[in-house]
Amino acid sequence: MFNSNVTFTKTHNEEFHKVLRKRVGDYFKTKNISRHANAAMVFKTIAMLAFYITPLCFLLSVEMSTWLVLLMWTIMGFGMAGVGLSVMHDANHGAYSKNEKVNNVIGKVLVILGGNDVNWKIQHNVLHHTYTNVTGLDEDIEPPEALLRFSPNKKRNALHRFQHVYAWFFYGLMTMFWFISKDYKQARRYKKMGLIESQSITYANHWITIIVGKIIFAFIFIVLPIWLCETPWYISILGITIMLFISGLTLGAIFQPAHVVPTSNYPVPDDSGNIEADWAVSQLYNTANFAPKARLFSWYVGGLNYQVEHHLFPNICHVHYRKLANIVKQTAQEFNLPYHSYNTFGRALLEHSKMLYKLGHYDNAPAIH
Repeated sequence: MFNSNVTFTKTHNEEFHKVLRKRVGDYFKTKNISRHANAAMVFKTIAMLAFYITPLCFLLSVEMSTWLVLLMWTIMGFGMAGVGLSVMHDANHGAYSKNEKVNNVIGKVLVILGGNDVNWKIQHNVLHHTYTNVTGLDEDIEPPEALLRFSPNKKRNALHRFQHVYAWFFYGLMTMFWFISKDYKQARRYKKMGLIESQSITYANHWITIIVGKIIFAFIFIVLPIWLCETPWYISILGITIMLFISGLTLGAIFQPAHVVPTSNYPVPDDSGNIEADWAVSQLYNTANFAPKARLFSWYVGGLNYQVEHHLFPNICHVHYRKLANIVKQTAQEFNLPYHSYNTFGRALLEHSKMLYKLGHYDNAPAIH
């Protein structure tokens, strides 16, 4: 059964979160704007879906050379990641619209990304956002232990010494294995943890939605291209492999530098399950921003270069994060709390690589900082 006994101390730096929530609330009241999507977000939704689907339409309807076919699949890989980062992510956080039905409908776009929205909500909303960097609860730092080590609280083996080199390859496989096996394993695991019922769905119906979703994805992105594309079938298989690899690598490169970096402190509950930190303060210690001035980059990644703001306010649409960043940073500084932010995306990737190296070479948490 899911260990829900882990809690954050509510009397430790709790004033920070109170003050911050009031200031953010005042921002929206003063500006008289919604916390949810605006016209720019609706335009982005259409643009990202077109970015993903339009190349597929060309593949299925226009005769082209092998190299042009592979280029279409490459574009689709970036489009696939873009839809996940910029559209699906907000919807399944309940941040896209104040109407939950709208969020649920848009969140179902995860089907054409090869995943399942119920599993995603449990892994991301319930576990990752509640227990960020808590070993054993945050599945984002729970990769296959034989291959990767994302936490100093996990056992280190000899192979991990090279993970700063090969981790990127496995990031590329992430979306592929998500489609092939991850949802099935998560369904069984979340059933044992008692988390399926929390999403207002029966275990049987959950399995039906997973299987039907996989069939839809396979028909659109495997069967149709093999059937209708003029190039040989193995080119279509190579193409979808390229698409999935690019998407997985992009997602890994965006999410991992936000949490697996040298500044992360990986909180450990005491014997009674208590973590000596306010939840919001723990987010500051275990989350990092990057490339805050890169407007086009931020547009593409759904504002997730502002991971600090996203973790503190996951129910606010990402189109507001850039403006909220100054409020969060100023409030953190007033309370003498950290606000980690790397100037460029390249620097964030470098710091993540450094952390992978240290986790692969040193056993204990003190060696990481």
